[in-house]
Amino acid sequence: MTVESIEQAVRRLVAIEDIRQLKARYFRCVDFRLWDEFADLFTDDLVVDFAESTSSPRGKKEFLASVARHFQSGYSVHHGHVPEIDVTDDSTATAVWPMYDRVESPTGSGYVSHEGWGHYTESYRRCDDGRWRICRSRLTRIERHELPKQEVSS
Repeated sequence: MTVESIEQAVRRLVAIEDIRQLKARYFRCVDFRLWDEFADLFTDDLVVDFAESTSSPRGKKEFLASVARHFQSGYSVHHGHVPEIDVTDDSTATAVWPMYDRVESPTGSGYVSHEGWGHYTESYRRCDDGRWRICRSRLTRIERHELPKQEVSS
């Protein structure tokens, strides 16, 4: 191995770890309702495709409003597992994240409580500030089970 190839491998591994941390923040921010921090995880030209969404958000502003509205009360837990991350160049990457979530919405909220699993397929861009952000996100479910409503505090 040459010094150049080692440096390239280190840059790739650092990018992979940065993207892992980015997605970990995504899950934490949703579950703890940290909307300002959550908003900073995405590029301004974000494109989302969450087929199960009742509001079908497409851009960043619509997506952030939809997520905040849906998770304003109740409980949620989101897990991402063992991603396949491909760093395509110094400023772009893609990943597939196996996922699990459980969402318990309060009675009368208009939202369905559920448990499910599937995959996030995402694209990332390193922005001018050097940070990686999500620029495309698609959620594909393998299973989604509605849960009975329970009295959940808000």
